[in-house]
Amino acid sequence: MITAGLRRAIVTAAGRPDAEPLLRPGPAPGSYTSSLPFRLDPRDPRQAAARLAGRLGDELWIASAEVTGPGFVTVTVTHGTLARLAIRIANAGPACAESDALAGRTVPAPRPPVGAAGWPQARAALAAELTVRLAAAAGAIMSTERTPVPALAPPPPGPVAEAIRYAGPDAVRFALARMPPGGRPPEAAVLARHVLDNPAYAVRYAHAAAAAVLRWAAALETRPAGFTPRLLAEPGELALLDALSWLPERVATAARRGRPDEFAGFMAELAARTIDTMSTTSFRKIPDITSERLWLADATRTGLAAGLGLLGIAAPPRL
Repeated sequence: MITAGLRRAIVTAAGRPDAEPLLRPGPAPGSYTSSLPFRLDPRDPRQAAARLAGRLGDELWIASAEVTGPGFVTVTVTHGTLARLAIRIANAGPACAESDALAGRTVPAPRPPVGAAGWPQARAALAAELTVRLAAAAGAIMSTERTPVPALAPPPPGPVAEAIRYAGPDAVRFALARMPPGGRPPEAAVLARHVLDNPAYAVRYAHAAAAAVLRWAAALETRPAGFTPRLLAEPGELALLDALSWLPERVATAARRGRPDEFAGFMAELAARTIDTMSTTSFRKIPDITSERLWLADATRTGLAAGLGLLGIAAPPRL
């Protein structure tokens, strides 16, 4: 959303529709840094960054655009733009993870996962499947008709099958998705633990925590209504909004690099940020909760569900 709009604004300002903005987090929530100037003018990137910053500064939703370091351009969006992301994500539904970052590329349709007895083989098969699914969400074109993909194909007897029986398919699938090439296989006993130190559990718990805020509010007949951006200003709230703003960009980057484990890692980070925020008294005192925080809870639930859906994992409203 924000990153998708910023991507379009940067390439337009650069006059290079095919350019890759190379975004990374800036120094504060709502700030984004691009290293594109180094490619536009390797001899004088600061001058290229100054030209970009000058053009981006005319955008009403951008609070500032400035040259930083040896030639980066750092853009900070307005507080209202960052805060209203809560409404945009909640209204977008699963599309909140989509973008046009890989528009024009063609990828093969995902194949049903091949059963594999060992962790390296199962990880490689799942990584190939998820890379295609993430690419499609980032705007790539399927070469053939897309077909539904089951949560996890039943593997032949072996350590993966044993882990699924012990910890459940969703926990194993997330562990496989998060496993980097050559990574150490997870332990079934660890995957089965219902503790927040276990990312395979924490990412689903985070979704359930956001859903619980909305469920409790609905029980008291309190629902998201009006929205005043300045009322979402707590550091934790802004940090959570900032993390959510990266969802479509992280999808595209993981697909581009062929590293779905990086996206699964991002989901684990988003879950940790969610749990920290939803555990504060601002989200626990439901009778006094503001409409703005309900929008944020809804956006968080929506973003987590979208990300889990791309990984082929259920997003339970309760755990």
